[in-house]
Amino acid sequence: MRTRELRTRAGRRDGRTGRRLRAAGIAGLAAFGVAGCASPTVPAVSFYAAGETARTGPAQHCDVLIEECSVDPEAVAELRVPPGYPLQVSVPGEVGDAPWQVTFRYREDGEEVEARSPVFPPGERQAYTLRLPNDTAQLETVEIQEFSAVLVEDPEGGVGFITRGTWVLSVDDR
Repeated sequence: MRTRELRTRAGRRDGRTGRRLRAAGIAGLAAFGVAGCASPTVPAVSFYAAGETARTGPAQHCDVLIEECSVDPEAVAELRVPPGYPLQVSVPGEVGDAPWQVTFRYREDGEEVEARSPVFPPGERQAYTLRLPNDTAQLETVEIQEFSAVLVEDPEGGVGFITRGTWVLSVDDR
């Protein structure tokens, strides 16, 4: 299985990336602190392709400090995404106000390929359009990852986020 990264990953030894991640983490902490005062809600993510929409709650979701988590193995959206069609992802403000990214797997020439979007900083966006590298590639699965305000040191010297929530799309490729 190949792994392809679309842009710079969090945690590289680039000093600027580390500073941006720390700043994003601090901004995320501030946003989470304000959000922590509200009553807890379970955010849903929407996926759109080829004229159809699927919406799902989180398969896994934790509180801001990753102390209490809930898991729902049934929380998987299913959507037909024909080869050559983009997939549009919409996240609610609660997710968009935190660092998040899209990870996905597709088949190309009989080989499975795993890839990911860049990490989106807090408040930067609430939507993402996923386009595969060529029109014959078949998308198989997509996972939205909302990162927590909890930062961890990467063994390679960078910084990383712990995943707070995940939303899963299983692609119907019939």
